[in-house]
Amino acid sequence: MTAFNLAPAVWFGLIFTPILISTGQILFKLTSARTGGFDIRGLAALMSNPMLLTALALYGLGTIIWIFTLRSVPLTLAYSFMALTFCFVPLFAAVFLGEALTVRYAAGAALIIGGMIVINS
Repeated sequence: MTAFNLAPAVWFGLIFTPILISTGQILFKLTSARTGGFDIRGLAALMSNPMLLTALALYGLGTIIWIFTLRSVPLTLAYSFMALTFCFVPLFAAVFLGEALTVRYAAGAALIIGGMIVINS
């Protein structure tokens, strides 16, 4: 089985799960900027932080989608798509956090995508 002959719903799971995980990472970063000390008050505030709760919900939704995706595709094929998080997180960080993208990032992302093509063809 190759990734090129999969049903649209499987493609959705393979692509959307890394997007959800990457979005969760951005929310974790935003949460960290608003986190207090590592004490009872700080932990209580953290546990009620809407951004943290949203990030955890995205991770949960991504996990559920991933489980249904794995019903239709071997793990060896599917898991390579999780490498997309290494492409998405810096891209989202540039858009939402103002972090810089570099030529090295672009080269690395191209290598990751190229590796995925090799693995899944």
